[in-house]
Amino acid sequence: MAGVALSFAFSTPALAEILIGTAGPMTGQYAAFGEQMKAGAEQAVEDINAAGGVNGEMLKLFVGDDACDPKQAVAVANQAAGEGVVFMAGHFCSGSSIPASAVYAEEGIVQISPASTNPTFTDERPGDGVFRVCGRDDQQGDVAGKFLVENFGDKKVAFVHDKTAYGKGLADATMAAYEAAGGKPAMYEAYTAGEKDYSALVSKLKAEGVGVLYVGGYHTEAGLMMRQMKEQGMDTVLVSGDALVTDEYWAITGDAGEGTLMTFSPDPRKNPDAAPLVEKFRAKGVEPEGYVLYTYAAVQAWAEAATTAGSTDFDPIVTALNDGKFNTVLGELEFDDKGDVTLPGYVFYEWKDGKYDYLEQ
Repeated sequence: MAGVALSFAFSTPALAEILIGTAGPMTGQYAAFGEQMKAGAEQAVEDINAAGGVNGEMLKLFVGDDACDPKQAVAVANQAAGEGVVFMAGHFCSGSSIPASAVYAEEGIVQISPASTNPTFTDERPGDGVFRVCGRDDQQGDVAGKFLVENFGDKKVAFVHDKTAYGKGLADATMAAYEAAGGKPAMYEAYTAGEKDYSALVSKLKAEGVGVLYVGGYHTEAGLMMRQMKEQGMDTVLVSGDALVTDEYWAITGDAGEGTLMTFSPDPRKNPDAAPLVEKFRAKGVEPEGYVLYTYAAVQAWAEAATTAGSTDFDPIVTALNDGKFNTVLGELEFDDKGDVTLPGYVFYEWKDGKYDYLEQ
């Protein structure tokens, strides 16, 4: 009995855990972006727990792999719901986030995507718990379309897309802005993602005398197109969007990627307030490029909302997200009535010497 009494004396109540998640392409050809999201979410959980957790409870991370496949994304969303996830920082591909959002809305799970830019994601959201901390393709396309007219008015501009919600949406938005500014597209075509040989498309671009190729799609295919254009002796400029914000693009193109242009939000790594966190990532051998800090910020915003609400329940957190301003690694942000973030818009970057940085005008 003395032993039993002693064990009770030294025992302490187990800390409760709050299960949150991130989901994206952890495998497949876009796995580089899944790794970015996972790194951002893991560090956010570590830092929040080190500071005492959320309302005195520790966070635990669920990681889902949707491989940027819509059906797999729905399966991941259902798995997350079954395991008790209360918040999802995901997904990456718009084609995954949109169908998964229906599951989260039905199950009362708050979703904040760090990366899905298709307007439909928030314009037609299935519930008021759907948000994003990134911009939208219509915003990105508006910047890119005007830029093409202003800077390449004397060149033939072609538009291609990979048929995905993200790629087609971005190409269409950019082409619409290009035409509205007075441009006349030389070509508009779809390509199949995942192929290794785009020489037929490249040959057609060459025959048409295309000087600028706008790619609505991801870094893997864009990189191959760029390399194959150089191999055919073309000096065509490749322009694309935020899916080229990974060092893997240059790994595919090599020096052929020199001069590639892309739109992305202002680089959060350059935010002075983010410097300590950036150094923390780098000390671990992680370069916080692309969507690392966006995923970190999504978790930050949810955690601040949960603290304000004093709860992890759906309704109080949604109210807090709608009403609050949040101090994140991206800067102070808030959400509009659609769930879109109010942050600075898109700017142009250029690939040089294996790195991307702001385009020098």
